[in-house]
Order: sequence, then C-alpha cells, then structure tokens
Amino acid sequence: MARKNAGFAGPKAIVDRFGWNANVYKAHESGRNGFGIADAKKYARAFKVNLNWLQFGTGNALDPDELPVSVADVPKISWVSAGQLSEQAPITDFSEFATVAALDLPDGEWIALEVEGNSMNKISPPGSIIFVNLRDKRLAPNALYVVADETGAATYKRYRPNDNPPFQPASYEDVPPPEFHGAVTIVGRVRRSIIEM
Repeated sequence: MARKNAGFAGPKAIVDRFGWNANVYKAHESGRNGFGIADAKKYARAFKVNLNWLQFGTGNALDPDELPVSVADVPKISWVSAGQLSEQAPITDFSEFATVAALDLPDGEWIALEVEGNSMNKISPPGSIIFVNLRDKRLAPNALYVVADETGAATYKRYRPNDNPPFQPASYEDVPPPEFHGAVTIVGRVRRSIIEM
C-alpha cells in the first residue's frame, strides 16, 4: 500500500529508483521476510510515511515522525575530580571513568555526579545523578551549578545572586550555606537530575 500510494506501480519501479536489491525488497514487501529498523527507516523515507506505522502498524501513515532519541554515554566522575575541573590544568580525558547513559541531552560537554548529602534534596535527593554541562557557565538566577573553591572542594548548589554566598542549598532541612575558601569557579550548569525508583 505504501509503495502504491508513493506512486510506484510495482516492486521493479521502486528498486530501480533507489537501487535496492529486488529479491530482498520483494521478500520484505510480501511479508516473507521481516526487516529491521535500518530497512524500515529507508522504506519510510522513500514512501514518505510514518516509521512506526510502516514497521509496527501504529498510528497513521501520514503522521509526522518523532525525532529519534539520542543516547549519550556521560562520564560519571567523583566530587574530587569535579573539583579538579576548576584548576588551571583541568582533567580533559574522561575515558577511564565509568559512564551513565542519558537520553536527549542538548549539545554540550557533559559529566555526571552522584549527589551526596541532603543540601539539595528539594531537587535532587541523595543518590540522584546530576548531569552537568561544562560548557554552560553563564549564571542565571535560581539555576543550578556545580562550583568549586580554590581548595578544589566542589559542591552542587542553586545560584541566588542576592544571597551571601550566592550559591545556596535547596533543602527541606535547615542546611547552612557552604563556606568557600577563596574565589569560586563555575564547573558547569546542572541541567538534569534523575533518581532510580
């Protein structure tokens, strides 16, 4: 049906147009052989139909395709390593670190950290994994950041420009603000927090 609706009279017309193997295509079209996602994408593009409709029979042929999900393996580093990112010669090779899979992160340079303690439990309970974009250091009120002081101590806090210090906890408990030693450096902005249920 998809082939005919796309204006191709028979299998020969479609294989000639796209240079596909005629026997493979005929086996797929007739249902003798199943086909995987790579072939399904190729056929959906050629016939201008929805991928899910073509492969799984869900939705309608003319539904717009959803954008594909992107998966990134993000290095999960320690808080000590995060503090070292604020140094003049920061860590640049993350290949030795374990990774955490993350779906559809925007462009950036990402690290993951496991939240320890209760100072940010309104947003990220202990054990949460936060994803930090090392390229995003622009300060925005109420945004979340990993920052480090001159000793290399790193922490995860909310930016409150009118408070002193401007990086504050977001906790259900009475948690004091961090004590920074020397200048504070932005490691990166936290853009996602997840916790396993």
